[in-house]
Amino acid sequence: MKKILFAASECVPFIKTGGLADVVGALPKEFDKKEWDVRVVIPNYKIIPEKFRNNFEYVTHFYMGTGPYVPSAHVGIMKYEYQGITYYFIDNLDYFGGDKPYADTRTDIEKFVFFSKAVLSILPVIDFKPDIIHCHDWQTGLIPVYLKNEFAANPFFWGIKTMMTIHNLRFQGIWDIDTMMGLSGLPGDLFTYEKLEYKGDANMLKGGIVYADYVTTVSETYADEIQTDFYGEGLNGLLTARKDVLYGIVNGIDYTLYDPKTDEGIYKNYTTRSFVKGKAANKAALQEELGLEVNPNKYMIGLISRLTDQKGLDLVQKGMDRIIDEDTQLVVIGTGEARYEDMFKYYASRYPNNISANILYSDALAHKLYAAADSFLVPSLFEPCGLTQIISFHYGTVPIVRETGGLKDTVVHLDLEANTGDGFSFPNYDEEELVDRINFSKKVYKEHPDVWKDMVKRGMKKDLSWGASKKKYEQLYNELIEG
Repeated sequence: MKKILFAASECVPFIKTGGLADVVGALPKEFDKKEWDVRVVIPNYKIIPEKFRNNFEYVTHFYMGTGPYVPSAHVGIMKYEYQGITYYFIDNLDYFGGDKPYADTRTDIEKFVFFSKAVLSILPVIDFKPDIIHCHDWQTGLIPVYLKNEFAANPFFWGIKTMMTIHNLRFQGIWDIDTMMGLSGLPGDLFTYEKLEYKGDANMLKGGIVYADYVTTVSETYADEIQTDFYGEGLNGLLTARKDVLYGIVNGIDYTLYDPKTDEGIYKNYTTRSFVKGKAANKAALQEELGLEVNPNKYMIGLISRLTDQKGLDLVQKGMDRIIDEDTQLVVIGTGEARYEDMFKYYASRYPNNISANILYSDALAHKLYAAADSFLVPSLFEPCGLTQIISFHYGTVPIVRETGGLKDTVVHLDLEANTGDGFSFPNYDEEELVDRINFSKKVYKEHPDVWKDMVKRGMKKDLSWGASKKKYEQLYNELIEG
């Protein structure tokens, strides 16, 4: 039996702020349990819903120092079996007792230094020696560092390999070296240019990239992009140096959670055979719920996003007056930077029949929008993978994307004459190209309904489940275990 431990800061259904949680929640369930024992460890946040927390089983607790600043910290271990997967939760109320999973950077650095060391420290206690620890994002970046240094003398840890998956390179866990040494207990000779040092500070993700056996990211295009100055966030040189062990594997989605045929959260279920009537019913119901004009002929664009620069919202802002017309509606769901929240609120007040700005994150409303919208806008400056366009396909909602990262890998631009493709894409980060593609999509929707229906069907039939991606992970896991 091959043993894999996923270590991450969040995981569906327990805690979620972004796509990382979807991946950590969905991927472990995909592996054949006769061959793979895949388990997951995350922090025991106090805000995990009671319906789960009340069923957690206490395993044990002990005390662990991480460095001179934290000579002793409580490490509780809770355990829970859910949908065939064993989950461990590292308990420490000082670190994980807040009303949000993340806080300010300094606080987060300390608690995820603690988490990284605790993940390794609990393994002999729970009697689980994984062949591979699959680490996700900067919050777990010190696991490979600790494993190859402080824990290297302990025979229990010999032979454990690590894989570091980068979900978004922009977030790296950077703080000053003295504080990081004080929090982690790692020696000064690790904080050099070829190891954890970064522009005079310490960088947790860089440590993970340096010390992990394999590095992966969440699409093939993004794996290439992050080796360049523009996308590399200062680590492109290191990633280029490690390109022989750098792999891009596009994320999938869990079709048990996102399926218009069975989704209990949408107004009317539908399939590839009934999507025309099904989507029309969902659109009318959502228009009514959101106070938009109820009209089947309106072209509804959906946008679900963190409202940040990364997501291309400055392009939307510049082009808004040319995107919205009397036949077009825009429904936005998301929170983020105040200027974008305010921008969408302003346009919603200016075009009350055409724009609905929902400045919140609601999974329930998101499902309704996937089912109701005609198209889905993802104009990102960069996008490691992107899940909204993948989910959109399955709901028969046509993506409009910029050609970057996973968006480029998953969406094929429509060739109107050949009637091929399954979405709309534009290459350059430019509002004119964005507006042009949106207007082209409107033209196809109104003037070429048969082409539109064909495009929707192609998207719905695409297999973007975890099946194909899982096989690629299995291949890498096997290489590491056998190597």
